[in-house]
Amino acid sequence: MNGMSFLTGAKGLLSIVLMTSLLGIAPVSAADKGPVTNLPLPRFVSMKASEGNVRRGPSLSHRIDWVYKRRNMPLQITAEHGHWRRVQDRDGAGGWVHYALLSGVRTAIVEVDSLKLYARPDPSTQVNAELKLGVVAELRRCDAVWCELSAGGYRGWARKGQFWGVKPDEVFD
Repeated sequence: MNGMSFLTGAKGLLSIVLMTSLLGIAPVSAADKGPVTNLPLPRFVSMKASEGNVRRGPSLSHRIDWVYKRRNMPLQITAEHGHWRRVQDRDGAGGWVHYALLSGVRTAIVEVDSLKLYARPDPSTQVNAELKLGVVAELRRCDAVWCELSAGGYRGWARKGQFWGVKPDEVFD
């Protein structure tokens, strides 16, 4: 394969562990906390800036792979290194972003053609609004099944699983 060989099995795992250790990045498990912030990994944040470079590694000397150009877009932090956060978007694409470009404000992106926002977390209540595919909404709070969202001056509740930006079992106020 063009002079490249891919390690598999125990050798491949050892290579991953060694590379992440050299970069100061610990492999992520469900109970991990970031070595810089001591916050849970993975966790959701949003883009504070309207434009942000996504780099191949955690420094300005690393190549820019692409640029995020959507303010408030939800992202998931999967690793931390100094002032850098490794993020991924809903499609799994990502890289390293400077922490100053990120916000702790929780947002979600609609993944269905039409997402109904109900007055209360009950589908028999009034529909306050319908959000279209790709709309970014602020996440206000979530229980085990429902989240309260806000977008375009409208507010209401929607069932989890119809938008990206919250874990299925996540609860917060």
